[in-house]
Amino acid sequence: MGGPRAPGPAPLLGHRCAPAAGPVVRARKDLPGIPARTRPGFRTKLELAVELVRWAASWLGHLGKPLWVVADGAYAKAPVLKPLRELGVTVVSRLRKDSALWSVPGPRGPTSGPNRTYGDQRIELAKRAGQTRGWATGTFDLYGKPTEKKYKTFVATWRPAGGAIRVVLVDEPTGWVAFFCTDTAAPVGDILGSVASRFSLEIAFRDLKEVVGAGQQQVRLVRANVGAFHVCLWALTMTEAWAWNRDAKALAGHRAASPWDDGERRPSHADKRRAWRRELLRNEIQAVLRPGINEAELQVAAERLLDLAA
Repeated sequence: MGGPRAPGPAPLLGHRCAPAAGPVVRARKDLPGIPARTRPGFRTKLELAVELVRWAASWLGHLGKPLWVVADGAYAKAPVLKPLRELGVTVVSRLRKDSALWSVPGPRGPTSGPNRTYGDQRIELAKRAGQTRGWATGTFDLYGKPTEKKYKTFVATWRPAGGAIRVVLVDEPTGWVAFFCTDTAAPVGDILGSVASRFSLEIAFRDLKEVVGAGQQQVRLVRANVGAFHVCLWALTMTEAWAWNRDAKALAGHRAASPWDDGERRPSHADKRRAWRRELLRNEIQAVLRPGINEAELQVAAERLLDLAA
């Protein structure tokens, strides 16, 4: 799932991603093999997702900003969508092409009881996408640059979401794709922008595994695995926090020694880690070069520098 996002042209936290927490995810069939004293309770990924959003909402609710969650299509299911709707959280995600959508019901008469939640006319996405009418073209800020998209949007009702959703069909070169938002008043630009910003989550996963080394720890107990994973989460988060407002050229200054590299490429997480390590080494070296240092202090400083370099 993606991080909380405030809709509009100027998001509250921008399109940067940092891990919020690392809950234990274990298959039910693996639990009997874990000692009872360290065995975690079983919860599905959907239950964990709702739990994380509840936690985020408890921390961010005081800001008074709309809370949006951008989720992978695997989380676009009733156990996630309905609890988040009750929390007042807006969800944006991919919509399956065979989703059972229904029309928006009209108002009932004064003596006919409460209004219905779902309409009685089936909506087939393939037919809507195949119709030539209703398509529009717009330019949206996606992946950091203006991008033109051909799209079609309408409101429908969907039982897994617990009511009405806004559907956005996008005509891509490889075929049409469908997205939805549980806020029916959301602009198309905010919906597509949220989908595009979710790419930062994939980058965070990659950096966490390949750069920080999450999942490579060789420990036995579940709690030790949880602890090791959380250390990796904190390492990534603190590095991003350290580099947040720093000059991009300074973070990627080491590329000058690699003429084959693209100096204009934005700093990666590996660049930020390297820049922070260089600063730590610089501070240690400057501390060593102070006047009056003795041989014992020099030896201790040398060991610290070797540890940092390693």
